[in-house]
Amino acid sequence: MRGAAVATAVDRAYRAIRGGIVSGVYPPGAHLTAQELASTVGLSRTPVREAMRRLHAEGLISFIAHRGAFVAQLDERDIFKIYDLRVVLEAYAAETAAHEASDAQIAELDAMASEMSEVVDRRAGQFAERVAQLNNTFHKLIVSAADNPRLESALASIVEAPLVLRTFRRYGMEELRRSMHQHMELVLALRARDGAWARSVMSSHILAGRNALLRSLSAADD
Repeated sequence: MRGAAVATAVDRAYRAIRGGIVSGVYPPGAHLTAQELASTVGLSRTPVREAMRRLHAEGLISFIAHRGAFVAQLDERDIFKIYDLRVVLEAYAAETAAHEASDAQIAELDAMASEMSEVVDRRAGQFAERVAQLNNTFHKLIVSAADNPRLESALASIVEAPLVLRTFRRYGMEELRRSMHQHMELVLALRARDGAWARSVMSSHILAGRNALLRSLSAADD
């Protein structure tokens, strides 16, 4: 393969494997082999191995000596570390976005927050999956609105952890509604250009997600 073709193949393998991890096709702890993944994706093992290295760098795959590659598993200590970082970085992003976000970005966030609330109220089909998708986009837009590429880079691997992405599957209805209200309040803080308010709401929002995740893991162990 030429350079451009190799890069395209690696990107294709990366998206396919990452999508399988995020969706739960490859659950936490699942053993991954380059040969099986290459067969599934329809590529050679070379781009698949490179894609696996990228996913390892993002914390989605763990390499264990003499055993191979596995989808990363998060224990309680890992979750505290991840969410401690999220509170610091995303609260800072929200505070900065209150000053840097354009009116168009705030309007887009408002529309997403409203759509998430409507999806939760309807509770039709796989509504939690749709809320999770919108929530992920919502948080990424806030970080983007902060206009700090280094911040985006720092957060990229943290918020992509499989359990973090699937947190909404673990929420009860009361928790979902509270989360939706926090989204709406965050938009109000951004419209008011009140950085301290935005920081406070984002901190509470993330900590609520952490506690829901920890509770669900504890229940699963019982």
